[in-house]
Amino acid sequence: MSTRRPDGFVDITDVVCPITFVKTKVALEELEKGQILQIKLNDGEPVQNVPRSLKNEKHKIISLNKNQDGTYTLEVIKGGMAD
Repeated sequence: MSTRRPDGFVDITDVVCPITFVKTKVALEELEKGQILQIKLNDGEPVQNVPRSLKNEKHKIISLNKNQDGTYTLEVIKGGMAD
């Protein structure tokens, strides 16, 4: 995990692709460039697709860690185009 505290958090374990990325994007829109979003996501498609989609949009993945309950915690710095 990063040493900085996340500026936002979204739990997308209750939805399936492509809604997982939609919810992540909505959460990122509420942050300023350079802020950190922490995302809780499931194994399988979400953990494969969400980080890749974030990188494609020029956000920076800080960490991806497996939790004891089988979910993952992803931390990302908002990047991309300036608002």
